Amino acid sequence: MEGLIKGLINVALDRVDGDGDHPNDRRHDDRNERSRSTWSEVVSGDQEEQHEGSRPNIAHPTRHSPQERIPKSEAWESEGSRPARKNEESNNDGWETVGKKPSKKTHKVNAEQWNNYKRPLGEQDYSSEVDYGTNVEPLEDELADMSKALNKLWELDVNRLVPGKDYEIDCGEGKKAYQKEDMAQGSLFSWLSEDIFRRPTYARFCSLLDNYNPHEGSKEVVTSQERQEQTAFIEEISRTAPIKYLHKYLSAKGIVSESREDFKRMLERLWFDLYGRGGTSGSSSAFEHVFVGEIKQRGEESVSGFHNWIQFYLEEAKGRVDYQGYIFPRRRGNSPDSESQLLTIQFEWNGVLKSVSSTLIGVSPEFEIALYTLCFFVGREENHVELGPYLVNIKCYHLGDRIGSAFPVADS
Repeated sequence: MEGLIKGLINVALDRVDGDGDHPNDRRHDDRNERSRSTWSEVVSGDQEEQHEGSRPNIAHPTRHSPQERIPKSEAWESEGSRPARKNEESNNDGWETVGKKPSKKTHKVNAEQWNNYKRPLGEQDYSSEVDYGTNVEPLEDELADMSKALNKLWELDVNRLVPGKDYEIDCGEGKKAYQKEDMAQGSLFSWLSEDIFRRPTYARFCSLLDNYNPHEGSKEVVTSQERQEQTAFIEEISRTAPIKYLHKYLSAKGIVSESREDFKRMLERLWFDLYGRGGTSGSSSAFEHVFVGEIKQRGEESVSGFHNWIQFYLEEAKGRVDYQGYIFPRRRGNSPDSESQLLTIQFEWNGVLKSVSSTLIGVSPEFEIALYTLCFFVGREENHVELGPYLVNIKCYHLGDRIGSAFPVADS
């Protein structure tokens, strides 16, 4: 009789466990609902200012669903440290946690001065004009050979950062582009000097990055203040050696006017005027695509553009980018290290994969604007050149009379 009673009890318990009304099942549902609510706060920016140094870390379903992504539950050890993970073991409710990175130093970005850039153009303070003398005068062999001109731009980039002095990166492990597992235990950037964002061209560049909707095909609305920031950025970089050289080079070729004001207006139109991408007019620009990045939503989501290291650093600091390792170079022995300034990498941005991306680390905003502008006007779709110690293929695609995309690829 006692055995019969125990058997009936076990049958009853099995039935309760399988019908979805078990208290543990309800806790799972409550936890997922709270997590989804928290995700909506993250994307709306409500959690970004929890405290100095805090970084939301994003989790997503095993099958990347664009509608369902949740942030990982984290407890902070102390200010200036990475979060101490709790319950990192995989659960059985269909979710897995990504972006498990070890402790590293975090950094603050002082954005107070960016508020000064919101003042009217007539009240802006710019860097003093510097006379670079004959350094910015293109030589005959540079006019005849674009590769030499681009290498001259590299030499003129005095605002370029120095690995180990201004920043440090950890490339992690390598992988093939088709491999999906995360091969980087840590973030790409180990640290970056806070002084970098006090440099005028860097600071003005950063002030532009939040002006865009990242979803390709979403119509952009440009405010008068954002136009003001664009004009001020062009004015700032026009005082640097790479842009002065670019102007003299293009005017010597008869491509642009010798007038500085006309030249600056051309740069602003080229990089910031909106055009159609993803079937929607006024939804993209050269600046947004190349430097900020866009998320394609046709078919399976993917990241396009996003080739700028400053944007990568800032998005990684906010927890929106998960670095997943570098892509193996074609030649053995050419694997990147902490000194490399040309990288081919894989990462996720807001949970969306960029399987292959390439970027120049530590170069200044003015250098990249000059580099891609010169390739657009003088080069072809593929431009095999030397930039300092690097053999690079600068790819530059036209979209009518606009820059559709531009980025570097390591030549092998």
